[in-house]
Amino acid sequence: MEPQKILKATHFGKLSLGEKELPCAVLEDGSRIISRNAVFKAFGRTKRGRKKGEVRVANMPELPSFIDANNLTKYIEGEVKELLLNPVVYRAQNGREVVGYKAAIIPLIADVYLTARMNKALTRQQENLAIASEILVRSLSKLGIVALVDEATGYQADRDRDELQKLLSKYISKELLPWAKRFPDEFYQEMFRLRGWDYPTPSGQRPSIVGHYTNKFVYDHLPPGVKEALQKNNPTVSPGRRKWKHHQFLSDDIGNVHLEKHLLKVVTLMQASENWNEFIKKFNRVFGVVEIEQLELDLERKV
Repeated sequence: MEPQKILKATHFGKLSLGEKELPCAVLEDGSRIISRNAVFKAFGRTKRGRKKGEVRVANMPELPSFIDANNLTKYIEGEVKELLLNPVVYRAQNGREVVGYKAAIIPLIADVYLTARMNKALTRQQENLAIASEILVRSLSKLGIVALVDEATGYQADRDRDELQKLLSKYISKELLPWAKRFPDEFYQEMFRLRGWDYPTPSGQRPSIVGHYTNKFVYDHLPPGVKEALQKNNPTVSPGRRKWKHHQFLSDDIGNVHLEKHLLKVVTLMQASENWNEFIKKFNRVFGVVEIEQLELDLERKV
């Protein structure tokens, strides 16, 4: 078996929990890590780890000394046991190798002590550990620990930017796709019916507000950042006019597939509505929109 690669820490910081500051890091694979020393510090343990009177588990020598007391054995199972038995060795900023644990280990260990106390299984010497666990639990939750580490290390901004770029790379095509009809006629036919307009118009042109509706009901509901990227790639060449169709910049395998599925839902809601206000209410409910601006058309634009 090949030795496990030692990853570098890319971001460093101190996590403030109660009155304690715990060194933490984010590794190059995105893992959020608490150093082993920080775990001792979090629970007020000495480096040796055990309180006076605690008996170490004989058949679990792999467990770290801050949690290997015999009376805690039955509470160490599942995820907490997996994390405890698999510490992470990583390279710190100064190049030194450091031992740590996945950050989720903090609330999981706290839960071990609190559960043992609830079952009256703690020794008198371990009561302070339960108190420390209460303080930690009040300061974080298992889900919140990731966000707290990201904020402490400054990784949050890099993470958001990187994840947005990964998302956009899936939705936005690197090349301009040939024009193909993506918006079905029913989308416009139903919109005109609900607005009380004649379809098609004598001139064949649509009221300019249709573009606004298209953004509000379609492009605004693609993943965050996609509409902005489309507008950047396809800027206006004159008021209300763009050289290309936005959908020509969507990737064929993901972007346009998502667009077509969304359009199908919107058209279905239109067809099930008797008037514009009913459609708005149904759209808001289905797509979780708190409020959509009630747009009023200039009567002079109606054809």
